[in-house]
Amino acid sequence: MIAQLIPLKGGNPITLVDDITVVGRQRELCDLVLDSKSVSKTHCILIKTDGLLYVRDLSSTNGTRVNGQRIVRGALLPGDRLDFASEKYRVHLGPSAAAEAPGPVDRTEMISAPFDPNADTPPPTPSARF
Repeated sequence: MIAQLIPLKGGNPITLVDDITVVGRQRELCDLVLDSKSVSKTHCILIKTDGLLYVRDLSSTNGTRVNGQRIVRGALLPGDRLDFASEKYRVHLGPSAAAEAPGPVDRTEMISAPFDPNADTPPPTPSARF
């Protein structure tokens, strides 16, 4: 699953690579650093598991909001608006890159010749495909 935060004020999407992402202002403690004085040093945590994305506020001063409502914890859905204080994002959840670009499909079909009881050689045995 690909989980991204799309900045509402423009800019590049932020891809959440790790299963657990700490969001905040303090570079030493956070995986996703937001350079805004309204964001707490350790603001919240994002957790990817089983194709879902969860958020939990870490007692931030200015709060974490989902679709405008202040939350302590909750699940995020595709298209939800996620606010870390004054920093606003849209949640994008989708299939992994491997699922989006599948490899080549083997459409080979084994056809065997009909068995001829009068022939000197036994019929061919089907080969296993891996």
